[in-house]
This record gives sequence, C-alpha cells and structure tokens, in this order.
Amino acid sequence: MKQFVNILFSACLTAALVCCGIRSDRHKAEVQEDTAAKKMLQGIWLNDDDEDDVAFRVKGDTIYYPDSTSQPVYFYIADDTLVMKGVNVSKYPIVKQAAHIFQFKVQNGDIVKLVKTNDESYLREFTSQPPVVLNQNTLIKRDTVVEGGEEKLHLYVQVNPTSYKVFKSSYNDDGVEVDNVYYDNIVNINVFHGARKIFGQDFHKQDFMHVVPQEFLKQAILSDIIFMKVDTDGVHYKAVLAMPDSSVSYQVELVVSLQGKLKIKKSL
Repeated sequence: MKQFVNILFSACLTAALVCCGIRSDRHKAEVQEDTAAKKMLQGIWLNDDDEDDVAFRVKGDTIYYPDSTSQPVYFYIADDTLVMKGVNVSKYPIVKQAAHIFQFKVQNGDIVKLVKTNDESYLREFTSQPPVVLNQNTLIKRDTVVEGGEEKLHLYVQVNPTSYKVFKSSYNDDGVEVDNVYYDNIVNINVFHGARKIFGQDFHKQDFMHVVPQEFLKQAILSDIIFMKVDTDGVHYKAVLAMPDSSVSYQVELVVSLQGKLKIKKSL
C-alpha cells in the first residue's frame, strides 16, 4: 500500500511539472518577439497622406514622437501586432509592413498608413529637449483670518510644485495612445489659534486613495486645497484632485476640528 501511495505521488508530481512546463513554454510562445519586423521598423516614419507630418521615429526598442509633450514608449512586435507599453499596454494589429511601408489599425478601426523617409533633416524634429509640462508649476500661498464663534483662526495654505511625475494617457491625431507628463503638487495646511498651531500637515494625492478610485488617482494631480467655511465641526476645506487638461475632477472634503483632529470625508 505504501509503495502504491509513493508511486501515485510521483506520478502526480511528474504530471504537475509537465503541466507547468507546458504553461511556461506556451507563455514564451505567446510573447515571442518578431525581431525581423522590429528591425524593419527602425527609422523615421511620415504619414502617407501628408509627408510633412512626422508620425514617429523608431530607434532600438523605443518609439519617439516629434512633439515634446508625448513620452517615448517601449514597444515590441509579436503575432503581427504592434505592442506599446506605456502607462497602459496598447495593441495595434499590423495591416501591412514592408521596408518603406507600415500600416496598422487603431482602436476606432481607422488604418494609419505610414511611409519611411531617409531624409535626415527630419531628425531635428526629435531634438533631445525635456518634455514640456502642460500644467502650471506655480507656488501658491494663501493667508486667511476667520472667526469661528469666539475663536479667531489664522489659516495658511501653500501649494508647492514638485518633481513628482504624473503620466496621463491620451490619443494623438493618428489615434495612437501616447503618455503626456505632468508634475504633481504637495499642499501644506496650517491652522493657528493665536500663536498656537493646532494643525499642520503636508498633503499628497496618495492621502486620498481611500476616497478616490485608484485608476483615476494614478493619472490625476492634487491641484489645490481650498478653504470653504468654519462651523462647530471645525474648519472645512475642499481638496481638488484633477485630471490634467480636462474638466474631470474629484473634490474631497477635509474637516480640521478646533482640537486639531483631521477627518477626510467622501467625495463632494
């Protein structure tokens, strides 16, 4: 009986290892890169219908865009598909590829048709300048005196620009997903009663992860924290977490009690 159990255990172990090996080999096969297609894609590509319109440049395993707001993106080609790995993974079926022709389908069904150029004058479109930051890197300071009952409070808010990068995905004119770069803020709040500080804290956007959806927060910036009112509960602020270059935002209420206790409420 013991010998039978050992044989059965060995058989099960062997089967498990074989299955793992099959899955591993299958995974390798699924992501096997087409290096010949990648080599053919190297160079500068122009839009077929307007050869003054530069689409991108391919160098190594990176695609570079001519506008300085779009971040370079890592790519590979597998199973006749162009795969770009930026903030998101984007896949574009290749319709046609030759030495000087490249055509692929974007999400809306349109086919982007490109031709390769050997004109090196187009290289000036890809000068190695740092990306332009679209949001304003502005230091904001606000000093407010309010009365809460018999209490006179001094409120200080300071919005501090940082070097923390936030990447937001968008689509260029060709329908290709690109990543734009922005810089986040840290907002400092101080509340004084006379000369006594009853509250002080630096706020980062991660402080709101329990009330703002993670997918939104990943591409948003902490734009500002604005004083709203004072009542018996304390000092009320509105934190604005905004999606850059859009009207979409989450607004979260902060309440600082006169005892210096902080409460973060659900989105307004």
